[in-house]
Amino acid sequence: MTVVEAAFREHRGPLLATLVAELRSFDLAEEALQDAFAAAAQQWASEGVPQRPAAWLLAVARRRAVDRRRREETLARYLPRLITSPGEPVHSDDSLALLFACCHPALGSEARVALTLRFVAGLTVPEIARLFLVPDATMAARITRGKQKIRTAGIPLRMPSPDDLPERLPGVLSVLYLLFTEGYRSFRTEVAAEAIRLMRLLRELLPTDPDVRDLLALVLLQHSRRRARLRDGRLVLLADQDRTLWNAVEAGEALTLLEAPGPLSAFRLQALIAARHAVAARASDTDWAGIVECYERLEELTGSPVVRLNRAVAVAECSGPAAALALLDGLGERLPRSHHLAAARAEMLLRLGEREAAVGEFDRALTLAPTAAEREFLAGRRVFALSGQSSGTAPGPSASTGSGLSSGTGSDSPPVPVPEAERPM
Repeated sequence: MTVVEAAFREHRGPLLATLVAELRSFDLAEEALQDAFAAAAQQWASEGVPQRPAAWLLAVARRRAVDRRRREETLARYLPRLITSPGEPVHSDDSLALLFACCHPALGSEARVALTLRFVAGLTVPEIARLFLVPDATMAARITRGKQKIRTAGIPLRMPSPDDLPERLPGVLSVLYLLFTEGYRSFRTEVAAEAIRLMRLLRELLPTDPDVRDLLALVLLQHSRRRARLRDGRLVLLADQDRTLWNAVEAGEALTLLEAPGPLSAFRLQALIAARHAVAARASDTDWAGIVECYERLEELTGSPVVRLNRAVAVAECSGPAAALALLDGLGERLPRSHHLAAARAEMLLRLGEREAAVGEFDRALTLAPTAAEREFLAGRRVFALSGQSSGTAPGPSASTGSGLSSGTGSDSPPVPVPEAERPM
């Protein structure tokens, strides 16, 4: 990774938020920042990296924005304009204000997620399109409509009032969770880290809110395993991960957050599941019965098919593959594009000795898996199923689990989304 690429990953989100706040235009802010990074790619190589890269980029972007405006006959070329109150100060980090603008209730749920991924997290249009499973042109049009809605509705770029904040917060948390999930799923550490950064800002703003606290705990537990999830570019299941690579500081912070009392919300239940994995010194020490209980409560609370899927995987560790497979019946209609469902069915069938059926499910999972690491792992499991070896000696999962898929919120699959964030469709 070059110095400019590293600066893009670290500073792009906060810088864009600041520029949008100053310029009151998504388009102009984005174009000016792109110009600044292009200038950095040329100048830093010959002149050296400045002592304060973010300040350098912001100064260049401001100059480029002035130049662009001077070349245009009217500011209307750079709609939508965001409204800021007269005399309202521009903060050093306007990420939260931009986040709340992108998640405004006047916008549809699809637009909220798309705008946040584009302008807060810095994902490209093709990357967002892959997440939504739509063509690039469709996503580009969706983002354009979202920006137009911000203009026509007069959505302000500022934090909600204390009276409005409770109503606005759940939608923002759902989008942040989806943002983290996308970074986690696609092994894009910088995207997951940006979601955590924004959650920390929310935590500073709302230090006593239980949902903010529990969601931060959940994602910290997930993020703490990032160094152990891949080995030589290959997916490593939870049971096989080198737990010495887990970030003990982040896990410890999350466990401390969970010590505070709070209602058993969806975020808290998922965090408690992840915590049971985090405190197990070995995979064989995992409290699977406690995890199953949490999933049962979570399914009662959400009715989510994704929760049912992860509950089934946990049940397999307690009660065997036949009981787990029964829980998966009928989920295909509710999760028709889930490679996790096909992979889970394949592993259960394999453990029951139904190899031909397992191979068919692995084939389906391979056609649906979105990342190369997952496809490579599934291809290896398919070959293993064809080999006729005992499932307990598989090269992928460890003998302690006997399964090629671990339970979602404590595994390599993304965390279990809350109902409105299951699919950004």
